[in-house]
Amino acid sequence: MSTGQPQPPDPLPGARLLFSLDPAVAHLNHGSYGSVPISVQRAQQRLRDETEANPQRFFTRGLVDRISHSRRHLATFLGAAPDSTALIGNATTGTAIVLQSLGLQRGDEIVCTDQGYGAVRLAVERECGRTGAVSRTLPLPLRATDTEIVEIVRAGLRPGRTKLLIVDQITSPTARLLPVTAIAATAREHGVAVLVDAAHAPGMLSMPVDAIGADFWVGNLHKWAYAPRGTAVLVVAPAWGERIEPLVVSWEQESGFPLNAEWQATLDYTSWLAAPVGLHTLRTLGVDRVRTHNAALAAYGQRVVGEALGLSPADLPDPGGPEVAMRIIPLPAGLATTVADATALRLHIADALATEVAVNAWGGRGWLRLSGQVYNRADEYDRLAHRLPALLATLT
Repeated sequence: MSTGQPQPPDPLPGARLLFSLDPAVAHLNHGSYGSVPISVQRAQQRLRDETEANPQRFFTRGLVDRISHSRRHLATFLGAAPDSTALIGNATTGTAIVLQSLGLQRGDEIVCTDQGYGAVRLAVERECGRTGAVSRTLPLPLRATDTEIVEIVRAGLRPGRTKLLIVDQITSPTARLLPVTAIAATAREHGVAVLVDAAHAPGMLSMPVDAIGADFWVGNLHKWAYAPRGTAVLVVAPAWGERIEPLVVSWEQESGFPLNAEWQATLDYTSWLAAPVGLHTLRTLGVDRVRTHNAALAAYGQRVVGEALGLSPADLPDPGGPEVAMRIIPLPAGLATTVADATALRLHIADALATEVAVNAWGGRGWLRLSGQVYNRADEYDRLAHRLPALLATLT
């Protein structure tokens, strides 16, 4: 009988067999590196074999067209215009392309939030150091409502000075779905360009990219869309297309965006060409079915682990939307309060409990982040709940 608390969903039959994960380990951190289905691994290996069988033919006979075909397939799935979308290596690469293309000058500013991804913050700091621009961080309370978040952003923009606002669609350290459509509309009112870091969105969320109204949108497909690692997209509003400067100049430079951002000579393009096979796997399982399953399983994991740590439902942050397949749990005070300590705890849990999780330091405390994926089972979260409190007790 349901208690009103999150319950585990029915497993998807045969889903675990689609992956080559070590069965001796509980893989509860799909959000960091994903897991590539066996069918996608094999498709990519066939492409690698094709490359090595005749490199000259592979790179010089129709490869640009094959990349464009794959891009059209992926962009259509995401609800983005193919001609406004470029395939790139990862979301951080897309962020670097955007930052380089802005033409920042001394006195300009970039605004981020304190729930943003660490590598993005480092990219912003580097670009500011090069150009004389400055960066500013907006604190977002963990339990702020969507309305409150939009108002914080509105108050934090400085028209005429703020050149770019960077906001996550789903935050990495806190697994929070942010109201990016409303935020983008607010930024437009102030004449501020918006970059949405949607590293976790492709495959997890159903919202079409074009419906957001952002100037720039970057997303990884290796996490929730079952693509090989090294597959991501940069979506650019038409008004910005001619201003995009790729990080590396290639023979496609004069072709303009998106080809000039995609083509990098002897790059390994097999991950991009195999990515549609990942979408085929997702569609075969049922896109909505997978989304519902994964979100429910993450919610269940948050509940049972939280209860084991003596937390009440009110102590467990809500992700802000029904499709979010990651949840966070506050760790005991004093644990994992720095990046180094969070990394050390993650490794300790992996070694001692044979369980892969994410541990982040944010807001002065440590947070355990759990993901839900079709290869996971409820008993993996139950085992973590049973064993984690004793392990943490040895550290406090």
